[in-house]
Amino acid sequence: MTLRVYLSGEIHTDWREQIVTGSQDLDVSFDSPVTDHDASDDCGVAILGAENNKFWHDNKGAKVNAIRTRKGIADADVVVVRFGEKYKQWNAAFDAGYAAALGKSLIVLHGPEHAHALKEVDAAALAVAERPEQVVQILRYVLTGALPV
Repeated sequence: MTLRVYLSGEIHTDWREQIVTGSQDLDVSFDSPVTDHDASDDCGVAILGAENNKFWHDNKGAKVNAIRTRKGIADADVVVVRFGEKYKQWNAAFDAGYAAALGKSLIVLHGPEHAHALKEVDAAALAVAERPEQVVQILRYVLTGALPV
């Protein structure tokens, strides 16, 4: 069995690399949004033309990014959504809801300090993890039936 995993959410730490590295011996492929913050913010105006109003600048970028995000989530078997400590990831909440609405297997990843704020998001998830290695352990179990040692 091969799993396609979409890694969504916070882009300011190395949680994606931790999951990819920890899963190297598993039959897993990974997709994610563009994690270069400036490219992600400016893709709409770089491709479709400048905007004087910051709202429309951001609106264009959000919509262009949504094309990649929707495709990645739609094609995924498992969607992992990370909520980080430093920034509010409103797009991550959308991604979690979109994945749940599509019936995707959703794993939410966040620290205990966000448990109350994310209770509705967590309720839609099949698993709520606090650390990237727990996500790797879930993927390993799903693919091999092996428990962590």
